[in-house]
Amino acid sequence: MANMTRLDHFDYSGKTVLLRVDINSPIDAKTKRIVNENRIQKSLPTIRALLDGGAKLALIAHQGDTLDYQNLIPMSEHAEKLSRHLDTPVAYIDDVAGPAAQERVRSLKKGEAILLGNLRYLSEEISTFENSVKLKPEEMLKTHLIRGLAPLIDYYVNDAFAAAHRNAPSMVAFQELKPTAAGKLLFNELAALDRVMQAPEHPSVFVLGGAKVSDAFGMMEQVLASGTADRILTCGIAGEVMLLAAGYRLGAVKEQFLRDQELDVFVEQLRAYLRDYGDRIRMPSDLAYSVDGQRREIPVENLPAEQMFMDIGSRTIADYETEIAQARILFVNGPPGVYEKAQFEDGTRSIWRAIAAASGFSVIGGGDTVTAAKRFVDLDNIDYVCTAGGAMVRYLSGKKLPLIAAMEKAYERDADTAR
Repeated sequence: MANMTRLDHFDYSGKTVLLRVDINSPIDAKTKRIVNENRIQKSLPTIRALLDGGAKLALIAHQGDTLDYQNLIPMSEHAEKLSRHLDTPVAYIDDVAGPAAQERVRSLKKGEAILLGNLRYLSEEISTFENSVKLKPEEMLKTHLIRGLAPLIDYYVNDAFAAAHRNAPSMVAFQELKPTAAGKLLFNELAALDRVMQAPEHPSVFVLGGAKVSDAFGMMEQVLASGTADRILTCGIAGEVMLLAAGYRLGAVKEQFLRDQELDVFVEQLRAYLRDYGDRIRMPSDLAYSVDGQRREIPVENLPAEQMFMDIGSRTIADYETEIAQARILFVNGPPGVYEKAQFEDGTRSIWRAIAAASGFSVIGGGDTVTAAKRFVDLDNIDYVCTAGGAMVRYLSGKKLPLIAAMEKAYERDADTAR
């Protein structure tokens, strides 16, 4: 576990606290309303603890991003949902760090809370700025966000593990100036993932699917080389690229799709994994596609076929269910198929139900993963539902996340500060 100051280390009574949460939520494309409140609900314990402790609480959070521009919307609904769940008002102002937001922060009273405007309204908070400018935390002190809010607060608390891979001012710069603590959710997320990484129980099985596979492929080497994963069950796009690496030809249609997504660049990397760890990597033995609206399946030994494969087949499902039932540790990132279409939900439904029924300790994470799980199983049957996607995978890859580095630096400075 990273060295971070715990929430109860400081006395917040009458103090102004800036709390960074990650309540970035799936949004309905037509109504622009929130459709999944998982991250909002997970943020509640830390908010309650601070308000119960008499803090004057200002929350900062984001919704959407550069490539997710259609979800760059005001966060008034987030404040409404927080208010309902907390049974106490959480005000909202559609300003992040300007004069209006500053005045509202100054006027906070003990036990009051306000959610400030969408952080992604600020150029320094969007991913294109981060990727292009590449500021160090100490250089971020000159940004609009830090200059606007840092002089007004006494403490900074971070509870946003889902954004821990982001090197943005809201995540890593306030720690340079203010006494800093980690929220309850941040500790819970790391504890669950550390249990997976340390794999005290075996076999440990990783199920890797979905369409966002670049980080997952990077994680594979770490968990295989360290012995964290005894088995990796690949499915979804990850399984198809693994089949290519194993020498299968999928067919021109699917292979062109993978090239268009620039996923063929991983083939050589995966060949090396198969060479070094082939006995621990599983890939689909059959795939599903559609003909005239009807589901069809093809064994991989009968490939190539000129089809767009959308799910794993029944033979793969049975094999993976057996592996999952025997696992003592289960980690899942990404659905096995295009479950949104009824004819291709078999793989996701079956695998998720097997995970929910398994006796091993299970951790799932990633937006698509959680949304799919909620569709087919009761999340209470999953031991831990992580709010993160990219941050979770990168943490399991053994990478030092920007947030963790910033929190550890603040811990060293604040360690001797008593209540």
